[in-house]
Amino acid sequence: MSGNSEQAAWTPDSWKTKPIKQDVVYDNPEELSTVLTRITNMPPLVSATEIDRLRAQLKDVAEGHAFLLQGGDCAESFDYCNPTAIEDKLKVLLQMSLVLLWGLRQPIVRIARMAGQYAKPR
Repeated sequence: MSGNSEQAAWTPDSWKTKPIKQDVVYDNPEELSTVLTRITNMPPLVSATEIDRLRAQLKDVAEGHAFLLQGGDCAESFDYCNPTAIEDKLKVLLQMSLVLLWGLRQPIVRIARMAGQYAKPR
């Protein structure tokens, strides 16, 4: 970490000020605008309360009072992004956490990485 205290605060549009290292060319700018407008008007994926709870849980992990279990795919295909496939992944993650909970005898913090590659510029 640089320790630069003058770093700009995050905002929903702050990504636009970052350097472009892997540019994406959109064939249809009007469709892009439509999608961005639609996404902007959707509710957040997680609530502020969930974020605060996760921060507290990650603090417990960092202090050795809990174990972090992270699971999910690195590069799912669009065809594999459906409710059944997601439910199956979550079931495996929960089963793994139960085994760890029984063996470690400490809280397990579960993090599922789903559809992560959709946010990556290609």
